[in-house]
Amino acid sequence: MLFLNIAFYAFIAIVIIQVIFYLIFITQFKESIVQKSLEKSLPISVIICAKNEAENLETFLPSIINQHYPTFQIVLINDASSDDSLEVMESFASQHANIKIVDVKNTEAFWANKKYALTLGIKAAKYDHLLFTDADCKPISNNWISEMSKHFDDQKSVILGYGAYIKIKKSILNKLIRFETVLTAMQYVSLSNLGLPYMGVGRNLAYTKTDFFRVNGFMQHMYIRSGDDDLFINEVANKDNTSICLSSESFTLSEPKVTFSSWFKQKRRHITTANNYKIKHRLLLGAFYSSQFLFWVLAIILLLFQFNWQVTAVLITIRFIIQIIAYAIVTKKLEEKDLLVFIPFLELFLIGLQMTIFISNLISKPKHWK
Repeated sequence: MLFLNIAFYAFIAIVIIQVIFYLIFITQFKESIVQKSLEKSLPISVIICAKNEAENLETFLPSIINQHYPTFQIVLINDASSDDSLEVMESFASQHANIKIVDVKNTEAFWANKKYALTLGIKAAKYDHLLFTDADCKPISNNWISEMSKHFDDQKSVILGYGAYIKIKKSILNKLIRFETVLTAMQYVSLSNLGLPYMGVGRNLAYTKTDFFRVNGFMQHMYIRSGDDDLFINEVANKDNTSICLSSESFTLSEPKVTFSSWFKQKRRHITTANNYKIKHRLLLGAFYSSQFLFWVLAIILLLFQFNWQVTAVLITIRFIIQIIAYAIVTKKLEEKDLLVFIPFLELFLIGLQMTIFISNLISKPKHWK
């Protein structure tokens, strides 16, 4: 009986924590206001790092080349590819004068290190304002550069965008991948607007060379193979220099993983990288995910034992209503509305996955960019 009493009051506290988080998401998930400017469009260097991406470069690079923007350069980084990536890059470069190729060879000190390759590409970029995406990504519209770059101003030098995944019908894995992506976006957008920017996604991210060299690039975490996007943003972004771009024309679209094992390996790397965030960010994210896990555990226990089940049911209902309102706002903005009816199932599945990843990472270290 004592245990159930403790569980009940703990459940009340957990519901309050969850409700606070979702109220933050409801009120803070929004695009940054862009100040109108009479100045001409800023010249932009688009950075794409590719390792064994010959097929994807042929498929997706034209969507970058055909952007409607007056002055932009495309920096293609061949990160020691063993396929025909360099040849594909050279073919495009021979037809388009605004393409610059940076051919990176493996070195003993930085063997298979994407951050090293990116550093060389950033150094080679012609312009100060940089826009990043991946070789397996394509902008949803020809106004991608325009929409992202308009958020740069005298104060804003870090722009966080949204990178969506292609929808695959009748695929539970695809829905899970997109749900996790929506949840991540909901968190980093909301906390950034609250003055606590902590990450961005390399599929759609912009910052300046000035900021990059001001913090000595990736040197603080060069020993960590992953995290060229989120760890860098965790270090350089603050409440004054960061802006959010959620215009639908600014989204990028990527090929999702099609097997659970490949996605599982990817998420293991991401979660390991998050362990290197600043303490305040780790505490916030830890509070959200632990309260999410405990909500389900305690709710199931209390309902099974029918302990104060009427109050428990009311608290569960309140939490779900506020959660669904938050996801309704976010999925509408991110054009992922088909996920809304699956939220409880996807949330449970993701919690189980996170627990599995936590145990797996304790047993062995995940592999990185190779």
